[in-house]
Amino acid sequence: MTSSEAAAAVKRVPIPANGVDYRGKVVLAPMVRSGELPSRLLALHYGADLVWGPETVDHAMIGTTRHVNPVTGMIEFHKPPPPTPASKKNPDPSSSKQHPQVIYRLDPVRERRRLVFQIGTSDPDRAVAAARLAAADVAGIDVNAGCPKPFSTSGGMGAALLKTPDKLCSILRALVGAIVPEFQVGVSVKIRLLETPEETERLVRQLCQTGITGLTIHCRTAPMRKTEPIKREQLKMIVDLCHEYGVACLINGDVTGREEGERLAAEFGADGAMIATAAEKNSSCFRTEAQGGMGGWREVVEHYLRYAMEVENKFGNTKYLLNILVPGKEPVLKKTHACQSYAVVCEALGYTGLIEQAKVADDRLGISPEAKAREKAAKEAAVREKIQEQQRLQKLQKQQQSSKRKYSDSDPRSRSRSPLSPARKVLAEREGNAARDAPAQSVPAATVV
Repeated sequence: MTSSEAAAAVKRVPIPANGVDYRGKVVLAPMVRSGELPSRLLALHYGADLVWGPETVDHAMIGTTRHVNPVTGMIEFHKPPPPTPASKKNPDPSSSKQHPQVIYRLDPVRERRRLVFQIGTSDPDRAVAAARLAAADVAGIDVNAGCPKPFSTSGGMGAALLKTPDKLCSILRALVGAIVPEFQVGVSVKIRLLETPEETERLVRQLCQTGITGLTIHCRTAPMRKTEPIKREQLKMIVDLCHEYGVACLINGDVTGREEGERLAAEFGADGAMIATAAEKNSSCFRTEAQGGMGGWREVVEHYLRYAMEVENKFGNTKYLLNILVPGKEPVLKKTHACQSYAVVCEALGYTGLIEQAKVADDRLGISPEAKAREKAAKEAAVREKIQEQQRLQKLQKQQQSSKRKYSDSDPRSRSRSPLSPARKVLAEREGNAARDAPAQSVPAATVV
């Protein structure tokens, strides 16, 4: 049997009509903060086959409403801004803090059939509720069962699910049972190694029987730091188990680029590879040498800034990524630390050709000098209006009180019922005393007839 015939003979879980097959793919890993839309578009620009969005916790996604941004054309899932003590006492619609929260943002054109939505969850019903909101706009739903960071594990999510395999399997079965038939997209899971090969084998076998189409294995255990050497001793066993059930298997952990990912996949028989840290630092790692290889940081950062401004990415997130994309040894990096807008950061980095686009983006985001001036003027106008309204109410109250006093003075019945002033009390007492001291008057006797 030839290698192509052997590949054709491998059992495969059917890929739903709107889903995507992970086989033969080198993909961008899910990364909190580093996996927002501009980073994903950058990875696709440099050749990533698929991109995972950042882990989105079910509680955060549930309750969102889907919007199409009329300026950018991006699909955004919004939530109302969280209430603050100040906003509860005095809601101020002119404040930028009153803008809706964008929980998730995607590109319906460039990410079509290429975006996988990853959920952070510890409950089957919440997982389905969150997935149902995004499933129509993505190519797959992935469950995070590998993140070891406290914000995930403290809620029973991420790597904590590795300790509760029955719960993890129930989540996957719920998603497969509800999302696959309704939206025709596949369900997958991302995990880490367990302490022993036997434990890992038992877990992978359980997961592969839930109906998933793909499994990504990060070749470290949950307690291991990312600086510790990768462990690939169990990898072949995991790949073979996945293939036994027809599930695609992706390798993750210290994959430095497309060519290394393809080499590792061939070495261990895996179906593809997932890149995280290397892509976070320079997404041109998805290019092969024949396609141009690794690009310099200035080229990569320019593309990143274009995407960030185009999709209205929060400047704080963009600034965070710039501190990763620009090498730390570069003197220009220090200039970006004080930057508070796209125009200023483009000027600091020397991208003069982007400054006009940056000014437009700043204005839309409310961080340009003009936008801040408008916001300040709106706040001041709101304060003046509030003061004027308070003064009007106070004047109205005084008028009402004055009218009541006039009515009381003109109505004897009202006066008799009203409390006496000290002077009137003294006068009343004198009148009462005089009445008591006066001699009694005789009354004529009745005449008898």
